[in-house]
Amino acid sequence: MLEETLTFILAGGAGSRLQPLTSDRAKPAVPFGGKYRIIDFTLANCLHSELRRILVLTQYKSHSLQKHLRDGWSVFNPELGEYITTIPAQMRRGLGWYDGTADAIYQNLYLIERSGAKYVLILSGDHIYRMDYAPLIKAHVDSGAAATIACMNVDLEQASAFGVMEIDTNNRIVDFQEKPPNPAPLSDQAEQALVSMGIYVFSMDMLKELLEKDSSDDKSTHDFGRDILPGLIRQQPVYAYSFGGHAGRVSQDNYWKDVGTIDSYYEANMDLLKAVPPLNLYQDDWQIRTYQSQTPPARTVPGESGTEGIFINSIVAGGTIIAGGNISHSIIFKNVFVDDDAFVENSLLFDGVRIGKNTRINNCIIEKHVHVPDDEVIGYDIEQDRQRFSVSDKGITVIPKGYRFT
Repeated sequence: MLEETLTFILAGGAGSRLQPLTSDRAKPAVPFGGKYRIIDFTLANCLHSELRRILVLTQYKSHSLQKHLRDGWSVFNPELGEYITTIPAQMRRGLGWYDGTADAIYQNLYLIERSGAKYVLILSGDHIYRMDYAPLIKAHVDSGAAATIACMNVDLEQASAFGVMEIDTNNRIVDFQEKPPNPAPLSDQAEQALVSMGIYVFSMDMLKELLEKDSSDDKSTHDFGRDILPGLIRQQPVYAYSFGGHAGRVSQDNYWKDVGTIDSYYEANMDLLKAVPPLNLYQDDWQIRTYQSQTPPARTVPGESGTEGIFINSIVAGGTIIAGGNISHSIIFKNVFVDDDAFVENSLLFDGVRIGKNTRINNCIIEKHVHVPDDEVIGYDIEQDRQRFSVSDKGITVIPKGYRFT
């Protein structure tokens, strides 16, 4: 069953709501959790689920993502028919780039046909979660469904950001609406709705038929949620698969996060710092793989004033030196330097950031290799910060890559 499955990971989105973190990289390549990239979570799920044929569809500013996959994910043996391969838009069917999630798969139908796969698993490369896909694929095969959609419950006020579905007593989907303004609540939980996770399993013949039909529809936006699934549900049996209901080989934490905005991305990172994190990176049975450069261990040293460098309830990556500074409730990526009497709290510092003496940083995301000079104060006066930086709806200040202080 798994050896008959071909996996697509959609990783070409521009991630405009994550600007400026996506100004030079695709959303799945955005750093996360001190050492990872967002896509590592989906790829780790594939690895642990024993899926060995994976195509990553890239498009927007893909160099950083392609380099990460080359350096960190060249783990399969092509001689055994195993691979993780990036597939950029190639205009194989027309003169356009990928135009919607369904079109991205349609333009690569030849790869599905050539693979000999019976089933196709379609995933997004920009969500943070753990999941064993094997029980999902088995449920699809056992039901004989035309398609199976992984789903979860969310609070009703959040549901309009997702594809919302209604199911019958047999988990067959009877209605699907993409991002409706007034989502339908669950029949037994009026404050929640059942939403799509953007994880689909199709039988290969059915998927090919659907995509070829959709490609000739001038009115279609060529999107699974908007176009493919609503029509299919009216004609064929499509079933919902409940996330967390079948743990498989992973100790289920039921955590899933769409990190499509600065605030949701920041919150997902901060979730890792909770006393009992909803997503536990230290879980032995489902570790998250990534590329890791060779760096010395992190360390603290006294600053010039004699103040000891300390960090409290923080994640600190290799190569970091805290020289008399103070780190609290923050995530520090590799090769960061925090100088004497600096104070960093509730923040993310990407690779190579340098924080000057007597500087105060709060509620910030600072991009790679930014040097913050001595005596700066950032994250305490939102209106003042907006004059220089991007500030999110919830007050997170983002200092972009290449920013130079004057």
